[in-house]
Amino acid sequence: MKNLKKIKWGIIGLGNIADKFATDLHTVDNTELYAVASRTQEKANTFAEKYNVTKAYGNYKDLAADSNIDAVYIATPHVHHKANTLMCLKKGIAVLCEKPFAMNAEEVHEMIDCAKANNVLLMEALWTYFLPHYNYVLDLIENETYGKVLKLEADFGFKQEFDESNRVIKKSLGGGSLLDIGIYPIFTALSTLGNPKAKEAEATFFENEVDSSCSIVFKYRDGVNAYLKSTLLEETPTEAIFYCEKGIIKINSRFHEPSTVTIITNGKEEIKDFGYTTIGYNYEVIHFNNLLRQGKIESNVMTYSFSNRLMKTLDKVRQIIGLEY
Repeated sequence: MKNLKKIKWGIIGLGNIADKFATDLHTVDNTELYAVASRTQEKANTFAEKYNVTKAYGNYKDLAADSNIDAVYIATPHVHHKANTLMCLKKGIAVLCEKPFAMNAEEVHEMIDCAKANNVLLMEALWTYFLPHYNYVLDLIENETYGKVLKLEADFGFKQEFDESNRVIKKSLGGGSLLDIGIYPIFTALSTLGNPKAKEAEATFFENEVDSSCSIVFKYRDGVNAYLKSTLLEETPTEAIFYCEKGIIKINSRFHEPSTVTIITNGKEEIKDFGYTTIGYNYEVIHFNNLLRQGKIESNVMTYSFSNRLMKTLDKVRQIIGLEY
């Protein structure tokens, strides 16, 4: 491990998720949080002091111009993902961009084309794909350990009081339940069952016309359906349950982050614990670092193709429910 190249990271956008990411970055070997950038110097300085960061920038452009940075994590609101990503890629900095990758499939295409043109690594930071418990479930489903999946139920919900200034609700920042948390149930369906043959969806809306809840049905062949839900109106179990021919596989709350898995067969329950000791962002960082050291420009897990499919699916659901930005 000592001979591995140290990866120097930068973070653009210093909100809550950047805090969690920075915390886990410190647990990864041969990795340094070298620079951070906020829209204000004061916030950048405070964050840098907290995490012992070498450089603190009061704007994003100065960070992108720092030639010492190998990789940058983009943690700004959805609407800024494309611009922030292109800025870094054009400077030759590898980009791990928070989900959703962008606001629509057209923007995603532009980001991927830029990565290819500049021969620079780009990946959507959908951390769930790299968590051990989720990969355990992926293996069970792929190997049909409990037979074929007959039905999937996945939800994600919490109560968010209406406040137009809140990032989660603000329309100009891509607010609403679908893009912020609905992406996780949709990701779960696509990564386990593939592309559905048909999609149905209905939504409720806040007064500023972003979705307050969204209920989705993906229809597959042989009568297999995925029932997916996101809501900002109430706390929900936030579980992913696969009903299979020979048993039930349940990813317990909250399924998209480090969790346990319950296997139910013949009326008996067995809980699998994965002994997590971090928030969970370190797993995608390790993967990304390895890709960078190998000179790759695309992940073999969170591929460009999958990010494209995910965003096209989100676009389609938005079209069905009439959500426009």
